[in-house]
Amino acid sequence: MSIIPAKIRPPVANDLTAIPLFKVFMPESVMESLRLTLMSGYIGQGPRVDEFEGALCGRLEAPNVLAVNSATSGLQLALRLSGVDTGDEVITTPLTCTATNWSILAQGAFPIWADVDENTANIDPDGIEALITDRTKAIMVVHWGGYPADMDRIWHIARRHNLKVIEDAAHAFGSTYYGHHVGTRSDFGVFSFQAIKHMTTVDGGLVVSRNQSDHSRGKLLRWYGIDRSADRVDPRCEEDVTEWGWKFHMNDVAATIGLEQLKYVDGIIARHRQNAAFYHRHLKGIAGVTRLHHEPNRSSASWLYTIKVGMRDDFIEVMKKRGVMTSKVHERNDRHSVVARFKRSLPRLDRLASEMVCIPVGWWVTEEDRQHIVDSIKAGW
Repeated sequence: MSIIPAKIRPPVANDLTAIPLFKVFMPESVMESLRLTLMSGYIGQGPRVDEFEGALCGRLEAPNVLAVNSATSGLQLALRLSGVDTGDEVITTPLTCTATNWSILAQGAFPIWADVDENTANIDPDGIEALITDRTKAIMVVHWGGYPADMDRIWHIARRHNLKVIEDAAHAFGSTYYGHHVGTRSDFGVFSFQAIKHMTTVDGGLVVSRNQSDHSRGKLLRWYGIDRSADRVDPRCEEDVTEWGWKFHMNDVAATIGLEQLKYVDGIIARHRQNAAFYHRHLKGIAGVTRLHHEPNRSSASWLYTIKVGMRDDFIEVMKKRGVMTSKVHERNDRHSVVARFKRSLPRLDRLASEMVCIPVGWWVTEEDRQHIVDSIKAGW
């Protein structure tokens, strides 16, 4: 297939004709197993959820996993298990989906904004310690685009101050840090199986707990606080509930889709990484473009590929005309009026947020597409 040069590529009439930034992967092969589940008479949390959790335990090499209805629910569950309550503080990054930090608000706690590392878009460990007070309970870490944050330094700070570490790994299924899956060595790791992630259960998430007791408590709290494995006089009625919980559990329909997605996810992640590697090679040295930094001891699942460009808004508009969808993806959370009272100076984020933009990197991006994207960037804006 020949590549249409960026300078003469016809204008894009609408977003549907552009190379998309995101796309849902759903294999036809899911239909038979889905039909069996739907017709089984059991579509709530049941054997498929158990099977899905078992498969994820093996894949992540983590014994304590809980499938939930969304990563947002998983984050709130992790915060509660961390002891975060009304009036407490959680040190976090504003450069993320609002789900990360609104879960802190949902617990009645306060997000304390840390600045970012401009070279990675992740939370900067250098700024964390000065933010710690006697009300700090946890550090929330986001692996932007799938690239692992500097966890060794964050764990060191957390140990010194007796703080919990929660990894929001919504972008990072398949990412590794020194050979270990992200989200498996902190107190909690939360993954997303939302529609456009590397693998999807339509909506869903996963909570990984380092501690067995946290896992056991979380298992109760994701279903109203009810021990569903306990013997009951009346099988439809719970015995005593000692701590209230939510309806955060995953169902068998979602888990069935997840089990099928697991068969393909290695190929999906591999394709993301191949496209990211191509960009990293071919965008080097282009005037006006800065690539983010990558350390050899960290492997990104490359859910996003982020670059820094001058005149970012012009870049987005010109790339759209050349048939390439681009976006900031997430607005910095501290800009929203709902958290105006927590505002503080974040100079590095100010600079990064004015320049950062993501280009299509996913499994649907063909070799021709990615070459066109590079050519379009080289053509200028």
